[in-house]
Amino acid sequence: IRDYDIFVGKTMEFKVVKINQEFKNVVVSHKALIEAELEAQKREIIAKLERGQVLKGVVKNITSYGVFIDLGGVDGLIHITDLSWGRVSHPEEIVKLDQELDVVILDFDDERKRIALGLKQLQPHPWDALNPDLKIGDKVNGKVVVMADYGAFVEIAPGVEGLIHVSEMSWSQHLRSAQDFMKVGDEVEAVILTLDRDERKMSLGIKQLKNDPWDDIEVKYPIGSKHTAKVRNFTNFGVFVEIEEGVDGLIHISDLSWTKKIKHPSEFTQVGADIDVQVLEIDKDNRRLSLGHKQLEENPWDALESVFTVGSIHNGTIIELQDKGGVVALSHGVEGFATPKHLVKEDGTPAKVNEALDFKVIEFNKDNKRIFLSHSRIFEDEAKAEKNEARKAARRQTKKEEQPAAATAVERTTLGDLEELAALKERLSGKK
Repeated sequence: IRDYDIFVGKTMEFKVVKINQEFKNVVVSHKALIEAELEAQKREIIAKLERGQVLKGVVKNITSYGVFIDLGGVDGLIHITDLSWGRVSHPEEIVKLDQELDVVILDFDDERKRIALGLKQLQPHPWDALNPDLKIGDKVNGKVVVMADYGAFVEIAPGVEGLIHVSEMSWSQHLRSAQDFMKVGDEVEAVILTLDRDERKMSLGIKQLKNDPWDDIEVKYPIGSKHTAKVRNFTNFGVFVEIEEGVDGLIHISDLSWTKKIKHPSEFTQVGADIDVQVLEIDKDNRRLSLGHKQLEENPWDALESVFTVGSIHNGTIIELQDKGGVVALSHGVEGFATPKHLVKEDGTPAKVNEALDFKVIEFNKDNKRIFLSHSRIFEDEAKAEKNEARKAARRQTKKEEQPAAATAVERTTLGDLEELAALKERLSGKK
């Protein structure tokens, strides 16, 4: 009963159900007098019910989950899902209070006195009335009625819905939430992808309204062409980028820079940033481009070969120390590597990170793009040079010291010879 004013001034028969002496209050009930009669009436009505029977009823109450119908002494419930073949947000969209309706009995429970009613069952199923000429590939218009992360349900006719999976919303392989593309209430155009009238299921797509960018990929993005792409995500081995919606590519970590040794792509760029690329290879079957960034510049290692010649000395800063050695930042934006024994300073202490020192090039490998350096080799070579110079000086001194002795010996031998010649001359004169 919603309007109690109808009882004002009306004389009725009541049964006393409770007396409160303290508050001098008496509780009475009219329903208690007719309860037995109502139960008998309900049993009589339910006994005559049959599944599939159509009855007239009046809307007695509306809730969020359904509508209660007065069947003339007994109530039944139309669940919200049985109000219409289409989707219903609230029963008030379909019925009003005190509205008279024809309903069909779906089920009933004699013991619990519950009756399940249906309204939509009095109407033909909309799938049965669907245009028989509708087929796969046709375009249809509809309204988004339900959204989920995996897709959107679109009603193309009352009670006839199709699912647009999120993968069918864009040619892009970067699956996002369906809410990024549409919302409930949107009017959309779509293409029928699958149609099963027996199962009453239909799948739709909206990306098919656009040309697949991979159909003419060789023309639009030929090998060697240069483009600007958007960084989508990283892996340990490279950067995945998107040149346009549906056209993805991979920049291998080795193709990011000619000179820098990059351990992880996040050291070089960031997700969402733009990056210039050059197409290296096209994999049409797997819908993936192989891209490069460093190829946009000339290989500097050809020119660096004449700068970092073996034996040349350059100033560098140690930017990282590892168990195997240290990474040294050199001029021209290149890095070198020195093993621990080549990082020992002249005083015997090891070099530290961020320390700037002179390094000697001991190996230049253009193919592997590696420059091997040594700091200790500088003073070691200087010490060797000084030692060698000292040895040479000692040898020269020894030679100088040996030369006078030889000259004296020559001079002594020459004088002796002169005396012998004089004596010989005297003897010859006497004979005469």
